Amino acid sequence: MDNVEVLIVGAGVIGLAIAAKLSQQFNEVLVIDKNASFGEETSSRNSEVIHAGIYYPQNSLKAMLCVQGKAMLYQYCQARHIPVNKIGKLLVANGEEEQLSLEKIRINALNNGVDDLTWLDQTQLTQLEPSLRATAALHSPSTGIIDSHAYMQNLLAEAEQNNAMFVAQTKLISATPTNNGFEVRLDSQGEVLSMQCKYLINCTGLHSEAVAKCIKGLDSAHIPKLHWCRGHYFSYQGKSPFKQLIYPIPRDNGLGIHASLDMGGQLKFGPDTQYIEHLDYHFPENLKEAFIRQISRYFPTLDKNKLQPAYAGIRPKLQGADDPFKDFVIQTSEVHQLNGLINLFGIDSPGLTSSLAIAEYVAEQINKR
Repeated sequence: MDNVEVLIVGAGVIGLAIAAKLSQQFNEVLVIDKNASFGEETSSRNSEVIHAGIYYPQNSLKAMLCVQGKAMLYQYCQARHIPVNKIGKLLVANGEEEQLSLEKIRINALNNGVDDLTWLDQTQLTQLEPSLRATAALHSPSTGIIDSHAYMQNLLAEAEQNNAMFVAQTKLISATPTNNGFEVRLDSQGEVLSMQCKYLINCTGLHSEAVAKCIKGLDSAHIPKLHWCRGHYFSYQGKSPFKQLIYPIPRDNGLGIHASLDMGGQLKFGPDTQYIEHLDYHFPENLKEAFIRQISRYFPTLDKNKLQPAYAGIRPKLQGADDPFKDFVIQTSEVHQLNGLINLFGIDSPGLTSSLAIAEYVAEQINKR
């Protein structure tokens, strides 16, 4: 039986960030993923936005780790020459009711330590973004965009430089608690392997609930129900009419269909929110009209012929369609009584922004032991 100190299940951006962090402390870190490469699911099918930390309730993990993670991420990208652009974002309101919501968001952001927002009126917005229709907006200068694939490549390279190993096409079959960690059984391309680990970290995103059920002795009361929420993105052909990101007031258990740019300047709109029962990246043909209606509220000169289906992503949410806010869950032995086990559930947005802060938080939980 092989032994490792740390087994990380899931090589999305969170698993890779944890691997990079823990490989500084442990000599034997193994990262596994059931897919053919790293970051093939939620981590590569999103808006690639670095969030400011505006919306989340004060003192929530999402608020604290987003604000902390944003600063860490910009610093990390600068040090390692990862493509990033602090492009800024406008959170727009149309009409008095939405402006009241905008003011509540401004106060919430201040409570979260986001103190760089500025209020812009309609005249200022017309000068700044002539194609935009809005009566007011909050400008967030610390919101940005990142090349998430290059970021994940760097995290993996850092981990491997510290002797960590990544093995693809390998999934966890079972984990059984022992006196000093876990005995785990893995399926690696059809071959069943057994090994011992001291620390087991489940950060499998969409599959975190299913993986948790493979851990013997873990009370089902500590395994929350996960909801799969698919979001679709349309690309917009030609030159972008916007110089920065445009977000409507949050709605439908998400941040609304927003306008974002990638590092190459390509404009895209999305995501919407569609709860699904099965993992399926299908792009329904009838979505375009709904997107046009929502986008036209802040972009009235939208040319619908330039709007083309691009891709879909699926988010692992703890809140169902009609549920209130649900925070990240980073669950340790203080909750489930299994020493060495850390389960991460519901790491949806702002997971990418928070990734380095999440990794630091996980390391702190391990060092408490």
